[in-house]
Amino acid sequence: MAADSFGPLVSCDWLANNLNDANLRILDGSHHLPTTGRNARAEYGERHIPGGIFFDIEAHSDPSTDLPHMLPGAEQFGRDMGGLGIANGHKIVVYDTVGATGAARVWWTLRVFGHKAVAVLDGGLPKWLAEGRTVTAAIPADPSASYTAVRDAGLVRSLDQVRANIASRGEQVLDARSAGRFAAREPEPRQGLRGGHIPGSRSLPVTELFNADRTLKTAGELNRLFAAAGIDPERPIVTTCGSGVTASSLALALHVLGRADVAVYDGSWSEWGGRADVPVATGSA
Repeated sequence: MAADSFGPLVSCDWLANNLNDANLRILDGSHHLPTTGRNARAEYGERHIPGGIFFDIEAHSDPSTDLPHMLPGAEQFGRDMGGLGIANGHKIVVYDTVGATGAARVWWTLRVFGHKAVAVLDGGLPKWLAEGRTVTAAIPADPSASYTAVRDAGLVRSLDQVRANIASRGEQVLDARSAGRFAAREPEPRQGLRGGHIPGSRSLPVTELFNADRTLKTAGELNRLFAAAGIDPERPIVTTCGSGVTASSLALALHVLGRADVAVYDGSWSEWGGRADVPVATGSA
């Protein structure tokens, strides 16, 4: 598979057949909310796909903000990737222990910084394990490499841009949180956040994108889901969620459908819901 046609998904069969590719790097992008009580790094240390390198979403983020795992600057990201032994020319497969949430965030982050040859493992570690494939606790060596990152601002939206869009409605905003959180019927998992959603946004809970085996639904099923959410595939789309993680899963699904230009609101509800100077809507629409 040529680098320019690589991704956005690869199967467990493909990964198993390419584990020994010297130009392939595998990243464990697992991430869990604090309320789950799970420790992604500890779980990685217990078992991971052979050759897998742990990508700590929190560590490889902007240290200057209190918002969770905001994108770092290009210089920091390039330094971090080089420290993991990753170079610009490597093909990268990202997986996680849930299916494709943390993995999608890492996939999107890599694309923001110019890495095109990146794919998400369809079904993630759950499917890999269900198929009886090999896992290991051995930590691979990560010799340093050189990595140059160039940020693509077109794939990222800021609070100011999303706020301006409320009036212009130039972009459709799609929220990956649960319907209850979107409507302010359920509490937010992070303290101090208001309930509700960005005015004018639509709801498509991320859980609806996946089959029982954690693989992404078919293109036909995804198209129906986006249509039911009120999304016009021909118009610009921005995705949002609690902190920019599951929003990346929406972007991944849309990329599968041919929309490679979908942007993610990086601060998402962790930023918007914690501010008193931005409007909030409640209810299902």
